[in-house]
Amino acid sequence: MDAPIGRLKRRREFLRVARGRRKWAAPGLVLQAREGAGNDAEVRVGFTASRKVGNAVARNRAKRRLRAAVGEVMMTDAAPGFDYVVIARAATLKRRYADLLADLKTALRRVGAPRPNGGRERVHG
Repeated sequence: MDAPIGRLKRRREFLRVARGRRKWAAPGLVLQAREGAGNDAEVRVGFTASRKVGNAVARNRAKRRLRAAVGEVMMTDAAPGFDYVVIARAATLKRRYADLLADLKTALRRVGAPRPNGGRERVHG
């Protein structure tokens, strides 16, 4: 069974992940990771977009795109027990969705927090 995806909502949670110093910048996003403080099986994710991305409408659109990508990738590829912060970049809005998914998968590997076996369960015969 896959771990549930929780949300980071408080500023101190975002700052705690940033202090973890595990970070990877891809063309479409920046991913920060740190081992979580709460439930060992839960993956928690927070989203943020600065004014560099654009006005409020653009920032909200970028975060919606990132939430959709996280919904597809994190359940299978993210390590349980980690907290992640996904930061939108200006390119998040114009990047093809398939490339955004690839950016997220690459970032998970690069921060050293991918799910063991790449999200695939081993089947023993």
